Amino acid sequence: MHTWHWRNWDGLPYLTCSLLEPWHHGFFTQPFWPRSPKELTKVLHPEASVYRLKQVHGNTVLTPQEIDSRLSTGHDDVEGEGDSALALADGLVSEQPLQAVWVASADCTPVLIGDMKTGQVAALHAGWRGTAKKIVPQAIARLKAQGSKLEDLRIALGPAIAGEVYQVSVEVAAEIGASIIPHEDEKKIVNALHELPNSPLLEDPNPGKVRLDVRRVNALQLENLGISAEQVAIAPYCTYQTPEHFFSYRREKEKKVQWSGIVSSKKSH
Repeated sequence: MHTWHWRNWDGLPYLTCSLLEPWHHGFFTQPFWPRSPKELTKVLHPEASVYRLKQVHGNTVLTPQEIDSRLSTGHDDVEGEGDSALALADGLVSEQPLQAVWVASADCTPVLIGDMKTGQVAALHAGWRGTAKKIVPQAIARLKAQGSKLEDLRIALGPAIAGEVYQVSVEVAAEIGASIIPHEDEKKIVNALHELPNSPLLEDPNPGKVRLDVRRVNALQLENLGISAEQVAIAPYCTYQTPEHFFSYRREKEKKVQWSGIVSSKKSH
């Protein structure tokens, strides 16, 4: 089994995953708030260049080069001015060594990916909308376009809201379910989800509602791509149920986040 380790920086805890051992990475906790990715990169690798996004719950995945060209040409999908200008997207895929890629999350799933052979990495923000739009398969398609092979990928899904406490409407469940069960009919999708082994759906006492495990849906998308279970780790922490470490938007309704980041490394030979 993959193990998760608590590390300490300046007395503050962050989480790492054994699967991503070859890379400097961390799923940071609420006590690091409001430090920026620029400051947090120093914890991981002081020489790395830092990339982050203005997240919009979509499935756009960009590379550092694309971000730089968007910022320099004043693209429509850029928000803010000068130093604070950020490209609008929910995923980043590195292209060079020593690029630190970051995502912020409050209940959504932070996904960090590393490629054992090329050393390249990805950081993704997979909320329910991004998951319904298959942001993780999207990022993997980009890595493959850069020469990655599926069997070399290692994927860690960080702390996020757990299925047992995440209530959604049946419509939302069907929209997300369609990403793994290609069907038009809402009822059929939901029934098929219920029948899956280790189903991502749990019953909810309220009519028209279910409980949904978004990380499990992401894991099933990976399985559908042909990625083996050994290549995927899911953090045993729920943001909603672990207030001492994680901020939860559902629990506190405030705009705070925790950051998750990973630094690309040189090719392994």
